[in-house]
Amino acid sequence: MEYIIKTINLTKAFKGIEVIKSVNIRVKKGEIYGLLGPNGAGKTTLMRIITGLIKSTAGEVEVFGDLMGNNSYESLKRLGAIIEYPVFYDKLTARENLKIHCEYMGYHDEKEIDKVLTLVKLPGNNSKKVKEFSLGMKQRLGIARAMVTKPELLILDEPINGLDPEGIREIRDLLKLLNKEYGITILISSHILSEIEQIADTIGVVSEGRVIKEVSMNDIKEMNTQYIEIETENYKKAGYILENNLGIRNFKIVDENKIRIYDSQALKNEISKELIMNDVEINSITKKSSSLEDYFLKLTKGDGINA
Repeated sequence: MEYIIKTINLTKAFKGIEVIKSVNIRVKKGEIYGLLGPNGAGKTTLMRIITGLIKSTAGEVEVFGDLMGNNSYESLKRLGAIIEYPVFYDKLTARENLKIHCEYMGYHDEKEIDKVLTLVKLPGNNSKKVKEFSLGMKQRLGIARAMVTKPELLILDEPINGLDPEGIREIRDLLKLLNKEYGITILISSHILSEIEQIADTIGVVSEGRVIKEVSMNDIKEMNTQYIEIETENYKKAGYILENNLGIRNFKIVDENKIRIYDSQALKNEISKELIMNDVEINSITKKSSSLEDYFLKLTKGDGINA
């Protein structure tokens, strides 16, 4: 299997404090790989190391099969990136900004500038200065700048951060297009689970500087399980009845008014009847499937991932 990015025990410390700790990720050619984790988990630092903006304290990074170091110019030419908030020449137009970027990168196909501006829905002949752009327009211009030199790999740090729902949808559709129609491998970070799950093929869950799980979306969907959820104020008595009267032991008290039963043989009607007969008032009892949100909250202990 061909990997576009590999990190081997990657570690980064600032003033003796490790913010990235022995990270190992594998990004396959042609996929969208999502780094998912709360703000401050280390996603941006990891991306900065991969793109050569900062050096690691320990460990190695391979991009396109080459070990990244001081002479990795050829590999870096094959990728485009937005790390943190994209910065532009505010008094210039979108096209002028891209032209300067192409000159800096030694890329001289001006037709590509108009092509990518059209792709991200920014007209190339528009005289509007970047300082007049909305946040969504600046994000789209950032993606245009990252891809104008025809990269094989895009690295995007929180590209939907601060966008409204329409802007988020536009960026999501654009990334899918770049991946499926143009074959570009994408590494994207976010703290918003619902957005990553809609576009990613593989997810690396980041928490406190570590990648605690690397898993394909298909595997996650197969992990989903059925359970019965009971809402009751008298959760302690309900738990006692489930275990002693009905012989159900595979259940969990989620909070002070919610119980989840994972016993596949348990019948909702029997549970409801037994609880009512023992004077346990039920607010609701429903059959549900565990969600992707449940899976990630369990891994990260609920630390700052938004659904």
